[in-house]
Amino acid sequence: MTDKITLESLSPAEGSTHKTKRVGRGRSSGRGKTSCRGHNGEGQRSGSSSKRGFEGGQMPAYRRLPKLKGFQIINKINYAAVNVGRLANFGLTDISLESLIEARRIHPSSQGLRILGNGEVKTALNIKANYVTPSAKEKIEAAGGKVELV
Repeated sequence: MTDKITLESLSPAEGSTHKTKRVGRGRSSGRGKTSCRGHNGEGQRSGSSSKRGFEGGQMPAYRRLPKLKGFQIINKINYAAVNVGRLANFGLTDISLESLIEARRIHPSSQGLRILGNGEVKTALNIKANYVTPSAKEKIEAAGGKVELV
């Protein structure tokens, strides 16, 4: 059985609406005399508002938390760092940023390639990279490969 929804049958969900709080309407209302504001203090008066971040005199959060050091580099280039020892495992002879991304060996968000000197090279490799460490260059050329800086 399906009920048709009409404008007459629409009503808010159970418990979603409340009567507005009417304060200062006598003792028997439960909200008389002080009108839910308590007896003494700053918040009792009309027009009172504390400043942003004020926590009643307690040490505020912005002063309790540690200060963050340093700064963000806006035009930072995300380099992929690859050790010489891993290059032979890739199964490629011509290694560049594009070929490694295509072979799914480095993340596609990489914007440059850095070759580091950890490991050994046994095959001749042609490498195009943004940076090659001196020890990596030495190992690649000793194996009969070529290094070209982009």
